[in-house]
Amino acid sequence: MEQSIDRNSDPQYIGKNLLQNIKTWQQELAEGFSNTDEICNYLNISQADKNFISPSDFPLKVPVEFADRMEKGNINDPLLKQILPSKDEDVATLGFTDDPVGDISSLKETGVIHKYQGRVLLIMTGSCAINCRYCFRRNFPYNDIQLSTKKHLNAIKYIQNHPNVSEVILSGGDPLLLNDQKILSLMRQIESIPHIKRIRIHSRIPIVLPSRITEEFCSKLSTIKKDLILVVHSNHANELNNSVQLACIKLKKANITLLNQSVLLKGINDNAQQLCALHEKLFTFSIMPYYLHLLDKATGTAHFEVNQQQAVDIMNQIKKSLPGYLVPKLVREQAGACNKIVIA
Repeated sequence: MEQSIDRNSDPQYIGKNLLQNIKTWQQELAEGFSNTDEICNYLNISQADKNFISPSDFPLKVPVEFADRMEKGNINDPLLKQILPSKDEDVATLGFTDDPVGDISSLKETGVIHKYQGRVLLIMTGSCAINCRYCFRRNFPYNDIQLSTKKHLNAIKYIQNHPNVSEVILSGGDPLLLNDQKILSLMRQIESIPHIKRIRIHSRIPIVLPSRITEEFCSKLSTIKKDLILVVHSNHANELNNSVQLACIKLKKANITLLNQSVLLKGINDNAQQLCALHEKLFTFSIMPYYLHLLDKATGTAHFEVNQQQAVDIMNQIKKSLPGYLVPKLVREQAGACNKIVIA
């Protein structure tokens, strides 16, 4: 007589079932929220609170895993406020423009921005895993400017012809949204240029879609012979969970230096206590605080602005509370300037 299998306790069956339910990062990305009603219903946002939401040409986009870190029923959750379209975005504000940091005027080739001495930035893609409402490139003409497979050779040639460039920055959009092959192929070409010392990646993905940071990808990154720096982007301690920590562990094993940049955002992280909590937690994840940015004045983002004097006051409080190595530089970016402006 054939013995029956208890599928609730048999380890072999449970293991197979778990494997079938594990999603790839691409599946997680595809299943993310792109509709305001869906995410509001998921988070139990009341109908009265929904009245503050406004349709936008800059669409909502957020992975479910990131939404799960938000407090249900709280329209003022600091993570939700970063991604939910607001009627405030429709208010025209003097001094806020579509290209607040002068990226377009600094284009040297398609996808190549050369603002600062010794550094070149490559626009790898216009896509992100999450659409942050305060994004300074929310109005950027990516279709015309991002690198394509055909045009990336011109970018490599530009770098080769500028021996004073020692660092290449991969940006976007989010460069880690590309597949392993595309990222590694470009890195290999950059690696072959003798005067390049470092490759820096700017990405929010380790924070908002940590499943993208796979063992396989990190193993490939570890073979790059240039120094690798990954600047992640976290604004609030609530963004940092166990999945993010696991991603950071994988990256550190690949000998990648981890730094963080934040944006100072009204109603989200504009007090010393919240920022101190963020920087303390970042350190436990092996991420060093790097920059705290004043808001770049992109059209539709004025409601996030914290004025400079308030920012200085917050920084003075942070300096009294944290050791120097956990205090980021307070900076703003100015179109046409030869470097970021450090605010004393």
